[in-house]
Amino acid sequence: MIEWYKKVVFENYANFNGRARRSEYWYFTLANIIVCIIAMIIDKVAGLNFEPLPYGWLYLANSLLVIVPGLAVTVRRLHDLGKSGWFFFIILIPLIGSIWLLVLFCTEGDQGTNSYGPDPKNEFDEIEEIGTIEA
Repeated sequence: MIEWYKKVVFENYANFNGRARRSEYWYFTLANIIVCIIAMIIDKVAGLNFEPLPYGWLYLANSLLVIVPGLAVTVRRLHDLGKSGWFFFIILIPLIGSIWLLVLFCTEGDQGTNSYGPDPKNEFDEIEEIGTIEA
């Protein structure tokens, strides 16, 4: 999980090109939620929170730092489904848009190459096979 988070945040910080697997998107999302919860706890314990709210300066700093990689992995996830990154704006449709987007994010990506690049699942499987052969 941490490897996926580091891959999104450090290696692909503002990379809006290519495709992202479901696991890359969801592991990044899970790790980001965990980091946000930890930041809120530290804010509360250290007295850095904005008084009526449960979050503070650390949470705010983390949120600002991961906005760009979060958008980038979202766009790459949509690319894996054969959709444009602009399709993200479907979320602006009340209720139905967010449900539709959630269903898309849970859907398996296109197999093989699509107009946004090669299948990232095949690339990852090849890396695993090479590591297995060398070991």
